[in-house]
Amino acid sequence: QVQLVESGGGSVQAGGSLRLSCAASGRTFSSYATGWFRQAPGKEREFVAGTSSSGRSTYYGDSVKGRFTISRDNAKNMVYLQMNSLKPEDTAVYYCAAGRDSVILLVTRAYDYWGQGTQVTVSS
Repeated sequence: QVQLVESGGGSVQAGGSLRLSCAASGRTFSSYATGWFRQAPGKEREFVAGTSSSGRSTYYGDSVKGRFTISRDNAKNMVYLQMNSLKPEDTAVYYCAAGRDSVILLVTRAYDYWGQGTQVTVSS
């Protein structure tokens, strides 16, 4: 069982930065792939970024590539999403997720555990 709690969301102007954190519980966290998704009002949940269980491999959605960076610290049971050059279209609720696999997982159905989400609002 893994529990995930996101933090770090907020309001920022376009071009600004935010860092999201995801605190995970569970002694086997280092065996789980992790990812960040986002969901804007009226839209489907969208893959943002993912890591392998070790954190050595990462993958990004096309809309955030070059602007966002995902990382994890297995010793601290933490996952991070550094978001730079934010745009109004990045406005959404951001979710942290964990899946029972070592490789990067790209789709929502592959993940087993989800956090409650944190709101990110980018104004123009």
